[in-house]
Amino acid sequence: MTCVNCKFLSRMDAMDKKNPLLSRPKADEAYCYLTTTGRVTGKPHKIEIWFGLKDSSLYILSGRRDKSDWVRNLMKTPSITVRIAKQTFNATARLVTDKEEEMLARNMLADKYNERTANGSLSTWAKSALVVGFDLENS
Repeated sequence: MTCVNCKFLSRMDAMDKKNPLLSRPKADEAYCYLTTTGRVTGKPHKIEIWFGLKDSSLYILSGRRDKSDWVRNLMKTPSITVRIAKQTFNATARLVTDKEEEMLARNMLADKYNERTANGSLSTWAKSALVVGFDLENS
């Protein structure tokens, strides 16, 4: 099987020296911790979830699409915080609608979390989940 994101990983190596926000250990972390504001209560709501990083964008896939509480929360209040390892960032959430960016995110997470079928195509989850992007801010 070929590496769909080899160019991406090479760019990550080069970027590590330029942007501490995207250091390899952060991109290689298994989970991030996303904190949204509850759409009803207004209280912080934190989840542990898989993620992918590219440049200053973080991507998460929602298997329940817009039925997930965290997605419903961020649709009301898109300002969130995300913790990766021991570093916390402010971010603004957005639904990814650009097809090229969407496929980059799907492939990135499928490769990171072994979500491919035997023939190398995307798993059902990686193919059908809602792609949510987060524009990270330096903190």
